[in-house]
Amino acid sequence: MPLLRIHLEADRSTARRVMELHRADRIHHESREAARAEVWRRGWTPAGEPVFVGVTNGEPVRLLYDVEIYSDATS
Repeated sequence: MPLLRIHLEADRSTARRVMELHRADRIHHESREAARAEVWRRGWTPAGEPVFVGVTNGEPVRLLYDVEIYSDATS
C-alpha cells in the first residue's frame, strides 16, 4: 500500500510531548487524529493507523506521520 507523509504544524512543547510519548511506546491521540483528518481532507482513504515518524527541526516545528492509503477506491 502506498504511504502518504503528513506534516502537521505544532509548537515545540507539543512536539516534545509527542516525541516523549513515542519513545515510551505510547500515542499522542490528538495529533494522530489530526493526521488522519488531513488524509481525508486531501481526498484519500486511510488504510491503517497513522504512524509517527518524527519531528522537523525548523520553524514552525512539524510532526511527521506516515499513513497507508488505498490507491484505488474502485477495486
